Amino acid sequence: MHFSPAPLHIPDGFLTLVISLVFWALTALAVGTAISKTNQSLGEKQIPLMGVMAAFVFAAQMLNFPVVGGTSGHFLGGALAAIVLGPWAGILVMTAVISIQALLFQDGGLLVMGANIFNMGILTALIGFGLYRLSSRVGKPVRLGVAGFAAWLSTVASALLTALQLWLSGTSRLEIVVPAMLGVHLLIGLGEAIITVAALGFIEQARPDLLSAEKTASQGGQGWVLGGVFVSLGAVLLSPLASADPDGLEKVAEDLGFLGAGQSAPYNILPDYTIPLLGETALSTIAAGAVGALLALGLVILIGRSLRRAQG
Repeated sequence: MHFSPAPLHIPDGFLTLVISLVFWALTALAVGTAISKTNQSLGEKQIPLMGVMAAFVFAAQMLNFPVVGGTSGHFLGGALAAIVLGPWAGILVMTAVISIQALLFQDGGLLVMGANIFNMGILTALIGFGLYRLSSRVGKPVRLGVAGFAAWLSTVASALLTALQLWLSGTSRLEIVVPAMLGVHLLIGLGEAIITVAALGFIEQARPDLLSAEKTASQGGQGWVLGGVFVSLGAVLLSPLASADPDGLEKVAEDLGFLGAGQSAPYNILPDYTIPLLGETALSTIAAGAVGALLALGLVILIGRSLRRAQG
């Protein structure tokens, strides 16, 4: 029985070299800006929050949920990360998560990693934060509603941009791939909205100061960090229950006949979110997910501390 979550990201072979390099350049520009902006404002107490968010996003992305017609969806997390952390720190968190997925788990190609980071991490963070910021002065129910809409829209926008990249690469015709991608991701976006609203609602109840403008100065004790890690590992424990159906992009690629253009990674470390020695078992998926979540936590904290040292 296959316990691993379905692959999530664009593989090499779907996009041309030119399109891949264009989005590497755009991603490098955005990440460079994010480093500069975060370096100017990052507080010491925000660093653990960034790490916990990275671990949670990694774990939640493993929980593919069924949509329709033998298709599954998965959480992106860019809107949530940007709403909680701000857009620039959110972009750094998403960049770290997507890079780990590609480099360690062979989820998404190496040549197209810039496009994956831009689509799922940068675009979603900017849309999520931009819309949520407009609701900063209204009541909690409206704020959560705006956050849900922002999360949904970020998913749809990411799918649309992916469709345009596929068209520009000559992989599929515009009038076919755009409706196909949007059709399924309009529904997947609802799952993104539900998870985002649920996470923000929990934070509003447990630690509302984390969503305040003064969160970097008022977080107090660090007990919530351990709690966030436990929540993330709890999500990893559920990963064997994730839908094994192909995700939205994979299903569209299969239906439109370009799935075979995808190229496998030139190496395998923890392929398909498994530990090779444990095979394709529930334990293997859980162990691989725990490794990924904890690595995301540690890497982002390391990045945050490096930026803090650079401030000095």
